[in-house]
Amino acid sequence: MNDAGDITALFSVAGRVACVTGASSGLGRRAATALAEAGARVVGVARRREALDDWMSEGPDHRAAVAADIAERGGLETVVAEIADPFGPPDILINAAGLNTREAADDVTAEGWDATLAINLSAPFFLAQAMVPAMKAKGWGRIVNFASLQSFRAFPGGIAYGATKGGVAQMTRAMAEAWSPHGITANAIGPGFFPTELTAAVFNDAERAARNAAQTCLGRNGAPEDMDGPVLFLCSDASSYVTGQILMVDGGFTAK
Repeated sequence: MNDAGDITALFSVAGRVACVTGASSGLGRRAATALAEAGARVVGVARRREALDDWMSEGPDHRAAVAADIAERGGLETVVAEIADPFGPPDILINAAGLNTREAADDVTAEGWDATLAINLSAPFFLAQAMVPAMKAKGWGRIVNFASLQSFRAFPGGIAYGATKGGVAQMTRAMAEAWSPHGITANAIGPGFFPTELTAAVFNDAERAARNAAQTCLGRNGAPEDMDGPVLFLCSDASSYVTGQILMVDGGFTAK
C-alpha cells in the first residue's frame, strides 16, 4: 500500500516543463499559475505581451513568456523553438487559447469561421504535433485540451465555436489513440460557466448568470480556483491511466 507521501507525489508536477496557451487571461492564466505554484517551469503563450508580463510578475517561481499568435501556422516552428528555449521542450501542453465570435448561424462570416477554427482547433493540433517528438523521446507527456459545454450541446450564437469544441472532443480521443502508446496522455477539460473575458457577455447579464448557476448540481457558477485540482490531476502521474477523456468541470451542469 502506498503511504501518504507516495500518494502526494502522484499529483506532483515539480520540475516538469509546461507550455500553456492563452496564459494572458481567464482559465489559461489560472492553469499556468496553478502549475507554476505547484513547482512546474511554465512558459505562458499569448498574443498580448503586457498581459503576459503581468502574469509573470505574480510570483517568483519559474515562469517565462512567449508573445505569439499561434493561429499563424507559418510561424509555428519558430514559436515552438522559443517555447523550448527557457527550460527545454515541454513535458506538458495545455491548449487553453480560444475564440468565440458569438455570431448567429445566419450571420456567420467566412472570416469569423476561419479565425475560430484556426485558434480553437487547428492551433492545438499542430502545436501538439510539433511537441510530441520530444515527449516521445522522454516516454512521458501530458496534453490537456480545452473542450466546452458546447462540445456536447448547442447554445445560441455558438455554431462556429461549438463546431470547433465538438472537434476538440474528437481530436482529444484521436490524439490519445495516436500518442498514448508512447506514454503521452491526451485529455480535455470542459469548463462550465466561469467568469473570464470570453464569457463576459454572460456574466454581464446577472439574470442569465443566475439561471446558469441554478442549472448546475452545485447551484453556483465556477470560480477560478475550481480549475486547479483538475489541471494538476491531468498533468501529473495521478492520471497515468486516463487518456482520451473529457473531464467536465461544470458543477454538474451537464448532469441535469
